[in-house]
Amino acid sequence: MGAALHPHHDNPKRPPMKITAIRTTPVLAPIPRPVRTASGTIDRFPLVLIDVQTDAGIEGRAYAQVYLPDFLPALDRSVAALAGTIIGMPLAPRDLHAFLARRCRLLGVKGLIGLALGGLDMALWDTWARALGKPLAHALGAELRPIKAYNSVGLYDAQSVVEIAEETRAAGYAGLKIKAGFPTLAEDLAAVRAARHALGDDIALMIDYNQSLSVAEAITRCKALDGEGLAWIEEPVLADDLEGCARIADAITTPLQIGENFHGPMEMRAAIAARAMDLVMPDAQFIHGVTGWMEAAALARSAGLPMSSHTFVEASMHLLCATPTADWLEVMDAAGGLRRAPLALRDGKITPWDAPGIGMEWDAAAVQRCRI
Repeated sequence: MGAALHPHHDNPKRPPMKITAIRTTPVLAPIPRPVRTASGTIDRFPLVLIDVQTDAGIEGRAYAQVYLPDFLPALDRSVAALAGTIIGMPLAPRDLHAFLARRCRLLGVKGLIGLALGGLDMALWDTWARALGKPLAHALGAELRPIKAYNSVGLYDAQSVVEIAEETRAAGYAGLKIKAGFPTLAEDLAAVRAARHALGDDIALMIDYNQSLSVAEAITRCKALDGEGLAWIEEPVLADDLEGCARIADAITTPLQIGENFHGPMEMRAAIAARAMDLVMPDAQFIHGVTGWMEAAALARSAGLPMSSHTFVEASMHLLCATPTADWLEVMDAAGGLRRAPLALRDGKITPWDAPGIGMEWDAAAVQRCRI
């Protein structure tokens, strides 16, 4: 690695910074309210906090997440196992990503291995940007700028969604996403109309089916929702049913959004080829971290697809600054109860913290309370 990547080294002949340790901490992070979906409820977010240490004294951090607490120990072990293979190596995130991908070639980089790779990649890029003394967006060649943000919540019926919509308006979000997938179309429609009425015309509304419908049922329901003023309908069918997604996108007028379950940029490339969506929203972890995200952003630009984020709000707000077709920042704040700094929401937009790296620091007391 060239010395230009490490301006804190005043002697260009000094060896590159190396990774000396990577610590993982499994936690169940608190969230303001449970997130109910068509397939289950999340009342706390299972996270693996990842802290990188280097021989130059620079430390960086990020986290990986898994929806089911039962799998938290396995994710923790997966991150630790991958991390163990790069101890002593130079801090060069792209090179490390390529090394880890080769290392996992026989296993593949999906499932828990993919989650571990994505979380670890984010932590390495955070460390690298901190070494440069720059916010991650600046380190990626972009300026810090406000990104329009929406409040992402669970499944609420026509009565309970009104309070959520009013809270969203009061907080100053530019949009609200609610889950859908009630037993009947009438219930979905009632919830959408109640939310739309409570939000008013100046706040966007999106819905997410969380892959709960068959293709036939999805076409029926999504057609019925055309004309309801939705910014998008998200994942009505199984995420890997690209043919089904393409049929739905062709049959409806509301934009179809998918992408949070792309396991790496190659799956996004396949979805683009299948014309499976009108909008795209990779997950910073599933897409294989910062390295994978930047490749995905190039694909979105080539395809002319507006690109939004999925969870991981801390890293995603930086990544969207560096995304040519950046659209929406999702705010489902999984790690908010463990961070020191709140998100800076103003005029419906969030600007990344002007601090080195991602800018995220743990609240040590909160982490200790939630540690598993």
